[in-house]
Amino acid sequence: MEIIGKKISILGAVRSGVGAAKLAKTMGGIPFVSDCAAKEFIAKNIALLENGMIEFETGGHTDKVFDCDFIVTSPGVPSSSAVLIKAKEIGMPVYSELEFASWFCKGNIIAITGTNGKTTTTAMCAHVLNECGIKTYAAGNIGLAFSEIANIVQPGEFVSLEVSSFQLDYIKNFKPKFSMVLNITPDHLDRYENDFNQYASAKLKIAENQNSGEYFISNADDTAIPEYIGDTNVNRFKFSLKKEVQNGGFFIDDKLWFVLKGNKEIVCGADALNIKGEHNIANALAVLIVAKLLQLPNEEIANAFGSFPGVEHRLEFVREINGVRFINDSKSTNIDSIWYALRSFDKPIYLILGGKDKGNDYNHIKDLVKDKVKKIFAIGESAQKIYDFFNPIVPVSIMNTLEEIVEAGRKEAEANSIVLLSPACASFDMFNDYEHRGKVFKDSVNRL
Repeated sequence: MEIIGKKISILGAVRSGVGAAKLAKTMGGIPFVSDCAAKEFIAKNIALLENGMIEFETGGHTDKVFDCDFIVTSPGVPSSSAVLIKAKEIGMPVYSELEFASWFCKGNIIAITGTNGKTTTTAMCAHVLNECGIKTYAAGNIGLAFSEIANIVQPGEFVSLEVSSFQLDYIKNFKPKFSMVLNITPDHLDRYENDFNQYASAKLKIAENQNSGEYFISNADDTAIPEYIGDTNVNRFKFSLKKEVQNGGFFIDDKLWFVLKGNKEIVCGADALNIKGEHNIANALAVLIVAKLLQLPNEEIANAFGSFPGVEHRLEFVREINGVRFINDSKSTNIDSIWYALRSFDKPIYLILGGKDKGNDYNHIKDLVKDKVKKIFAIGESAQKIYDFFNPIVPVSIMNTLEEIVEAGRKEAEANSIVLLSPACASFDMFNDYEHRGKVFKDSVNRL
C-alpha cells in the first residue's frame, strides 16, 4: 500500500509501536505515536522516537489520535479500550502492526500462532531454514518486531513470524505463505470476555486470507482446531504425536515422519533433536512440514534440528550448584505451559509459581505437582491463591522477591533436584515482561 504523505496514528510506544512508527516514516508516512503510560516508564522507547524525530504523546490518548488517515494498533492495546471503541464508532480504519508491516514485505511469511510453543517453533523454523541455505528472519513476538525488518526482506527470503491472537484481531489482507496453529487452549480470556470460542476464532484468522497457493499447518491432536477453522481452499497439512496423518508429519517409533499424497518417509529420529520433551517433538514436526514442502534434504533438516539450542526463557538451563540445576522457564504464562514443563523432568522439583493470574485452573496440574514437586515458592499477586490451592498437597512458602526465592532454593534444594521458574502467570504485577522476569531470575542465580 502507498502511504507517502499519509498521517498514521500508532497506539503503543513499546516494541511493536516504535517499529511501526519507524517503518511508517521510512516509507514516507507521517507517524504520530500515542501511549497511555507516563513518559518515565517508557523512557528508552521515547528516546528512540525523539531520535527519529517522530511526534508522540504519553500519559493518555487525546483526540489528536483521530487526526489521521488510519490507526495502527499494538497488540498490548485491548479492543475494549476507549480509543479503539471510538475509532470504531467514527469509522476510522484500524490495522494491527502485523497487517501494517506485511504491506512492505517482499519475501515469504511463515506465520506461527498457538497458545503454547510459538516462540520455540518460530526460532526453530528460522534456524532450520537458515542452516539449510534459505535466508530467514525471526520476528514478531519473539523479540524483533515485524516492522523492524519487513521492508528489508527480499523476494525469495522468508520471515518466521511469531503471531499472537491480539495481532490477528486487526488484520485485513495479511496472507502468509505458510500458517501454523500449534494448539489452542484457554488463555487470555480476560481479553476475550471469557469466551473461548472468541479466542479460538481469533487464532484461526491466521489462515482466513490464504488460498490454493498457500499452506495451513495444524495440530491433528488438538480437537479445538478443526472445530473453528474457516472454509478455505488453502493446502492443509497436519502433524501428530499420536497417529499417522494423510499429509504432513507424525511421530511413531521414536521417529519423525513426513507423508505427502501417500508417500511416507522417515526424516530423522527423535534423538536428532537437541531440545527434549514431547512438546518440542510436536514443534519440530510443524517445522519439518515447512522444510519438506520447500524440498530441503532430510540430512540437512536433521543436522539443523541437532544444532538448534532452544530459546531464552523457555526451559533454559542457567546453572548447576552442588547438584541442583536452576531452570528458567519464565515464558510459562499459563497452565498448559507449566504442564509441559513439569513433564519434562524426572527429578524432584522446587517450583517457583505465581504472578498476575489470568484465571488459572490449577486442577489441571494438581496430579503432576503431587508426583513431581517437592515444594512451591509462591510469588506475586496470585501467591495467596496458589498457597490456598496447593498447600494441602505440597509445602508452599509465600515470598516477596525472586532474589529471596533463589537464595531459599539454594539452601533447601537437595542434590539431584531442580529449581524451576515456571510461573504459569503473566509477569506484569512485578516485571516489565517475562523477559525481565527471566533476567532477574538468571542474574540472581549467577550471583550465588
